[in-house]
Order: sequence, then structure tokens, then C-alpha cells
Amino acid sequence: MKQLKIGIIGCGGIANNKHLPTLKVVGKTVDLIAFCDLIPARAQEAAATYGTSDAKVFTDYHELLKQDLDAVYVLTPNNSHAPITIAALDAGCHVLCEKPMAATYSEARAMCEAAARNGKSLTIGYQNRYRADSQYLKGLIEDGDLGDIYFARAPAIRRRGVPTWGVFLDAEKQGGGPLIDIGTHSLDLTLWLMNNYEPEMVVGAVYRKLADNPNAANIWGPWDPTVFTVEDSAFGMIRFKNGATVLLETAWAINLANPKEAATVLAGTKGGADMEDGLRINGERNGKLYLSKPDLAGGGVDFYAGEEPVAAEEECKVFLSHLQNGTPLTVLPDQAAVVTKVLEAVYASAKSGKPVYFVD
Repeated sequence: MKQLKIGIIGCGGIANNKHLPTLKVVGKTVDLIAFCDLIPARAQEAAATYGTSDAKVFTDYHELLKQDLDAVYVLTPNNSHAPITIAALDAGCHVLCEKPMAATYSEARAMCEAAARNGKSLTIGYQNRYRADSQYLKGLIEDGDLGDIYFARAPAIRRRGVPTWGVFLDAEKQGGGPLIDIGTHSLDLTLWLMNNYEPEMVVGAVYRKLADNPNAANIWGPWDPTVFTVEDSAFGMIRFKNGATVLLETAWAINLANPKEAATVLAGTKGGADMEDGLRINGERNGKLYLSKPDLAGGGVDFYAGEEPVAAEEECKVFLSHLQNGTPLTVLPDQAAVVTKVLEAVYASAKSGKPVYFVD
């Protein structure tokens, strides 16, 4: 099997906490030969820890893209996803770009067009699709167990979980707060499970109610209100062309005692599902209501309990297998573009105070 030559653009938190350790575990047929970051020391450290002995380091991604590469990981702040991804695709590289796909829908479409124009593959880092509960629920839905899914909730709620590092609080570089950071995961998961990518209308509300509180309780320590330039919570109602409705709920800081993120709640004509206490399936059978919890541990014998797959590792395996064997991708760029379309509409609706209608 061919060794894949891969470049890493962006050597910050998401690279070091997710992608680089994962590639080290599952990427036996991968050579990380090029690293790029605006901060030279970060690229140098990543190259020394994860790269080949002759890995090169860059501060300009255009220079990295002159290398002989099969694929590139784009792991930079949100506002740079589109230009870097498009440049990589035009340079002949396949791309895995971190979520959210882009800051705007027009940028997301341009990324899709670049992939098609160059005959290269593009996928987005929505790793929650690869979890055991998500995969199991997807199978049930495809088998028709839930019937026609006409209502859903996409919760991404933290009681006090404001990320205080990097550029998370920077409106210019991130494009938004919890909506675009964690709301994007719950929305992607929900739309994928519903297999519904035809939104018709969005109503949104965006709030800054707790962001200016000094010395606030927070799992990563108090935030600095002077640099907190994004929302602390946001909500949206999305209606789809087939009449289905999704409620999107997202917050980094809110006075709700039941936080939940990267989850979904689905209601269909034959059954429903939620992730409130593990994966739960509900419905009616033989004149009685039922609520069941599938055992996703993978065990089956007394001395082996099994374990769930690690989502980030499954994401990596799918991408590498696609590049090496032509197997299908799980996250398609057209799907991720619709997620960006909806997020952008929530912000636009909140700003105008009016619904946003999509016109084909």
C-alpha cells in the first residue's frame, strides 16, 4: 500500500489535541513531511514530534503547497479555511478541513467547486458522525425504524464552558462563538441522521448576556470580557422543504442545569431517539410505549467487555482508506456546506430580526 505524503497547515490546539496524535496511532501508511504555522516554534515542535526525519517547516502555506503532497490537513482559524483549502485543492492535494467548513456559504460553495474542478476529495472534520451511538442510530434510521423524522432538536449547551485560549473569542478570526464552534457539530449530526439537506427557512436569535461578567465561573478559568467579542448563546429554528423542523440550541455560558452537546433528539412517525442518558430509542409496540438503550460496548463474552471506537480515529481511518482504496467518505462537502448555510442564516436572522428564506 502506498505511503501517503501529508502536510499539516495549522499546528495549534486542534492539531495537537486531535489530528496529530490520531495520525500517529492509525496512520501507519502516512508520512507527515511538511508542517506550517504562523508561529515557527509550533510548526517546528509538531514536525519534531510527529514528522519524518526530514520533515520541512513553513510559515507560509503557499510554500508548503509546493511540496510533493498527496493530502493536506487544514487546521487553522475559521476565517482562513476557505482560501487555504481552495489553494490546496488547486495545488492537486486532497483535503481534510476542520469544522466549520467556512465562515460563509459562498466560501463553502467555492470550496466544493474547487474540489470538483480539480478532481480532488474534500471532507470536513465532523467527527461525531463516527461515534458508536451515531453509527448505530444511523443504521436504525436507514432501516426505517424511526419512520419519517419530522422534528428534531440539536443541543450544544454548556453551562459554563467558554474556551479561553487561541482565537475562540475573536469574532473576526472565528466568525462567531458557540454557534459556529459547537452548534455546528450538533447541527451536522442532526442533518446527517435525518438525511435532510434542504432547508427552506431559518429564524435565529443570538445573545450576549453573560460574556461581560468579570471573574466568572468557567471550567477553563474566567474569561476576559474585553476580548470576548462573540455571542455566548444562540438559537435557531430551521424549517425544511418537506415540512420537518429542527431547533438548534447552543451556548458556552447559560443558566441551564442540564448541559448537553454534540447530541441530537429525533421524533419520527414510527419512533424517536435521544442521547440524554446514552442512546435511547423510544416508540410504541403491542399497544405499549417502550424506551430501550442499546448496548454499544461491543462485548459478548464474560471476560471481554469490548470498547467503543474512538471517533477521531474512525474519522482518520475513513479519510486514509478513501485516499488509498477509494472507499466512500462519510462527510461530503455538499453536506457540510448546508450546515454553514444554516449557521450563517441564524446570524443573519438575529441581526435583521426577520426570517431568512432560501431561494433556489
